[in-house]
Amino acid sequence: MTQVIWIIVAALVTFTVGYLGYSRYLSQFVELDEDAETPAHKYEDGQEYVPSKKPVLLGHHFSSIAGGAPIVGPITAGAVWGWVPALLWIAIGNPLMGAVHDFISLSGSLRHEGKSIGYIIGEYVGGRGKQMLLWFAFLTIILVVAVFALVVGIVFNAYPEVSTASTVYIALALLFGLYLYQFDGPFIPGTVVFVAGVFAAVRVGIEYPIALFEPTAERTAELSVIVLLGGAGQWVPGAAALGANTAAWIPVVMVYAAIASALPVWMLLQPRDYLSSFLLYAGVGGAVIAIIVGTLLGTATEPLVIDSSLGAFNGFWGVEGVFLPLFPLLFITIACGTISGFHSLVSSGTTAKQLNKETDARLIGYGGMLGEGLLASVALSALAVWGFADPAGGIGAALPNFASGGGIILTSLGIPETVGAVFMALVLVSFLLTSTDTAVRLGRYMMEEIVGLPAGQTDTGLNPMQEDTLLDKIGSIARGRYTNPLVQTIPAYLLVVSGQWVTLWALFGGANQLLAALALLTGTVWIANWDATKQLATTGVPMALMVTITVLGLAWLVFYENLYSNLYLHFTGALAEPLAAEALASSAVQAILGLVLITLALSLVRIGYQNIREVRSGTDRAAMNPSDD
Repeated sequence: MTQVIWIIVAALVTFTVGYLGYSRYLSQFVELDEDAETPAHKYEDGQEYVPSKKPVLLGHHFSSIAGGAPIVGPITAGAVWGWVPALLWIAIGNPLMGAVHDFISLSGSLRHEGKSIGYIIGEYVGGRGKQMLLWFAFLTIILVVAVFALVVGIVFNAYPEVSTASTVYIALALLFGLYLYQFDGPFIPGTVVFVAGVFAAVRVGIEYPIALFEPTAERTAELSVIVLLGGAGQWVPGAAALGANTAAWIPVVMVYAAIASALPVWMLLQPRDYLSSFLLYAGVGGAVIAIIVGTLLGTATEPLVIDSSLGAFNGFWGVEGVFLPLFPLLFITIACGTISGFHSLVSSGTTAKQLNKETDARLIGYGGMLGEGLLASVALSALAVWGFADPAGGIGAALPNFASGGGIILTSLGIPETVGAVFMALVLVSFLLTSTDTAVRLGRYMMEEIVGLPAGQTDTGLNPMQEDTLLDKIGSIARGRYTNPLVQTIPAYLLVVSGQWVTLWALFGGANQLLAALALLTGTVWIANWDATKQLATTGVPMALMVTITVLGLAWLVFYENLYSNLYLHFTGALAEPLAAEALASSAVQAILGLVLITLALSLVRIGYQNIREVRSGTDRAAMNPSDD
């Protein structure tokens, strides 16, 4: 049988070559300047623009982009199509496409006052293009919030120990923020104490697992779970499709994300992401080392080989009973492990506002994405060790396998399987939580630019009556620090309660990947306007590939999965079991949303292409200085 170590080796080889060679070329290509003033220094306000130490910012950026998607995507794709196609897309696509995307998004934002990719493209193609891209990004954010909250609920149900551990971890992050920024505590001693506390939270969770309703996962029958709410919980929206405990955790996660997104970055976002980075380093690094040690020394409790229930290649249409085409859906199912448009929002939304030096962009932008690719490889390895024997149980049933397989892998280092599994589940959830509330914060940034708000200013949204016109009142609520999260979380919740896991994840992946294509388009437009002598293939080729893949993928989801398989067959009576009302509503919303995203994207590609052609042909204005905004 094939050993799991070959998955890790393949990723390490291509990632090392990419960082040592390609990232150095890219740094020279965009002319990073260590002495240039970054937006964090120019607009320092203690709220959003905060110059940050490289390790702290790397922790924030790494945690925010890594999230749960590089775990969920490879697990889903590996279970559907087999581990070989999933590995090839991660190992090859990441250094050539995903890391380029992240680096260019961060570098472009640095040269445009830390503004978003929507602002950047608007500088070159006009306000209409800017608004279109910002709306596209905002709609994608809603999907991010929906799917990440859903996955947290699934994992909390399977591992109630992590519900407790996550609560302790968030409390520690708040205390760490106060310790660093209000009491000016020493950095290194504080790091040691609070990181130790985060790892201790795993033990607290094992001793005192909590759930909102009785968990339904088979493994929880042996646990003494503290159930906070009585009754069966069937009144909870989505309980019929997801189970009461899973469905009940989803709004809790969204409320947390809404509150966290409104807090100053120093209070929770920076300290939490910094502490999360140690979980990520320990989870990814520990798993990689454990796979190497366990393979060479045979110290794991089980052989570290790819389980026979997980196929190397399950065919073009995937594992039996799923019926999903490998092309183009593989390339949108694995998003964050290879290339992800959400990263462009992080890079140009929060990271660019905190970068201390331009030259830090190479490690944080390009290197951070490679780290995420390694996490995706670990996720695929964990699935490979545990296997996936019951596709009929739904792809969502494969998600807890990351923790289960990770627990087996960590036994190579002498860690008990039960402890290792809970730790790996905490790794998954902690990054889901960081990505979710970062997404809501980024959604507010998007809306601030859509509605209009000067740089460095914020709006609480609590006093709309002070505005003059009705549109101004609506705009204040839409962009408000405390009111904008409702604009995002309410539609996200309506999408997720249907329980349609596979189509919702694929729709998120399609929107996310199409956003990546638009971010690459933005970078290409910026470079074309900056210097007429610079080549455009580095960003232009990945952009063209992603536009083709994602438009086809979204078209499949809109016309086949939702309009035909769900709505048409339901209303013609062809389905054996008619869909519930919430599933029908979700399918209709997904179809409309998919069509809107396709239309916006193709329109933006057309506008961007026209700008590039005009600039390069000399029929438009002169190329701009890279720092022009």
